[in-house]
Amino acid sequence: MAIIITDECINCGACEPECPNTAIYEGADEWRYSDGTSLEGDVVLPDGKAVNAEEVQEPISDEIYYISPDKCTECMGFHEEPQCAAVCPVDCCIPDDDHVESEETLLAKQRFMHGEE
Repeated sequence: MAIIITDECINCGACEPECPNTAIYEGADEWRYSDGTSLEGDVVLPDGKAVNAEEVQEPISDEIYYISPDKCTECMGFHEEPQCAAVCPVDCCIPDDDHVESEETLLAKQRFMHGEE
């Protein structure tokens, strides 16, 4: 399951540098699959979606920090718990019920993004 940032976010930015997948972006900032990963060029994501890793993606939120669910692994393979939630001063980094994934799926995604497959 990915983590989501709720609208209680105060835009402090504490979460962004903690993400080992570079899946957290400031509101209105564009993102790329290649940001902070070993993904390059045309790739097929573990869910079967074909993308270009360097292609700019539309911001998920224009107002608050947001997490790309395609890049979030809940810090599996890096840490014992999601680091964004651990450092959030207002507890607005919570599990995203719209993106439920098993531990095995999250670890496979982590390995895929960081060239370990």
